[in-house]
Amino acid sequence: MDSIATGDRAAATALYHAVRGATEAVAARLSAEDQQIQSMADASPTKWHLAHVTWFFETFLLKPGLAGYAEYHPRYSYLFNSYYESVGDRHARPARGMLSRPPLADIMGYRAHVDDAMTRLLAEATEGEWAEIVPLFTLGLHHEQQHQELALTDIKHAFSVNPLYPAYLDEAPPEGPAGAPALRWCGVEGGVQEIGHDGNGFGFDNEFPHHRTWLEDAEIASRPVTNAEYLDFMADGGYATVAHWLSDGWAAVREQDWEAPYYWRRQEDGSWAEFTLRGLRPVDMAAPVSHLSFYEAAAYAAWAGARLPTEAEWELAARAARVDEDDANTLASGRLHPAAAANGGDGPAQLLGDVWEWTQSAYAPYPGFRPAAGAVGEYNGKFMANQMTLRGSSCVTPAGHARITYRNFFYPDQRWQFTGLRLARDA
Repeated sequence: MDSIATGDRAAATALYHAVRGATEAVAARLSAEDQQIQSMADASPTKWHLAHVTWFFETFLLKPGLAGYAEYHPRYSYLFNSYYESVGDRHARPARGMLSRPPLADIMGYRAHVDDAMTRLLAEATEGEWAEIVPLFTLGLHHEQQHQELALTDIKHAFSVNPLYPAYLDEAPPEGPAGAPALRWCGVEGGVQEIGHDGNGFGFDNEFPHHRTWLEDAEIASRPVTNAEYLDFMADGGYATVAHWLSDGWAAVREQDWEAPYYWRRQEDGSWAEFTLRGLRPVDMAAPVSHLSFYEAAAYAAWAGARLPTEAEWELAARAARVDEDDANTLASGRLHPAAAANGGDGPAQLLGDVWEWTQSAYAPYPGFRPAAGAVGEYNGKFMANQMTLRGSSCVTPAGHARITYRNFFYPDQRWQFTGLRLARDA
């Protein structure tokens, strides 16, 4: 997306329509009924995702920036605002699945209306207006990519609670490596180090500023923890041994009857299957374990005699490894599920793609952080409490969206995202 800042209107317009088309491609495999359901308060209907990302462009770019722009519907700002308090009131998040109206056809009409207007805005803006448009326009594209990933994880949850276990994709997944490479330990140099976004290319506000931090020497695992390794933890009484667990995690285990990763299902013969976007399938023992809460990740690390990495350790390891998103198992691969690493390599592997990796770092502002001015300042900053930071990306992260400074964040008990872990230890 770096070409946007150069003022190339044709490239920016083509990129806009490519990102918008990718969202509709995610939804295209779903029926109107599929796109209506909301299976829990943390998830949203696909139809709502389609509308909300459209609302973002209408609210932050078209209404203030395109002369004569007419809203598609006067109540859509109320229906499809997510959490922007300064923009106005909004429909309650847990009740998004109750919005049978507007129908899907109207949502697609809304998208077409906004797309036509955005095409005009990009073409007609003066050079001065273009300079003002670029930051919000770029943010809007990355925001839409975030919702492409969320739409897939949300529909996976919705399908998982259907007794028919429907598949988002019917065909079998491509074959992957039969086994995971042996786990090795890779050094992370301590001392005064620098982390955070350096300003080269796009970054969300929570990735800034680039700053110094102190680290002790450490080691980080060469790959994420696999399903087979996590099964060993389970077989050794991992969910029944209080010593491994943080207090809130142990309470969650007891209250929610956790005994395995979120989408694992025990079969009649005692084996484990896993619900995937391709339906219920045998657990791939070589693949990274996924859909773990922070509490489960921390408990496994304690059982293994290790710990979770800090986000600074993770970022420095990724920087030293010179990771390449083109080699990662992300949405572009079409697999839609974590896969075993192809080979061992020299440094840590799978830092991008497959699973978001829990760190032991609380989600907090970097030194010197300042939220953006205006309503978009609510994008990240106001969530910097009571959540934990994850790094990397997942098997459903869109191409061009991942980078090593990306800071994802969830509450420590949440499990419906493609979240796994990589071990670390003191050197």
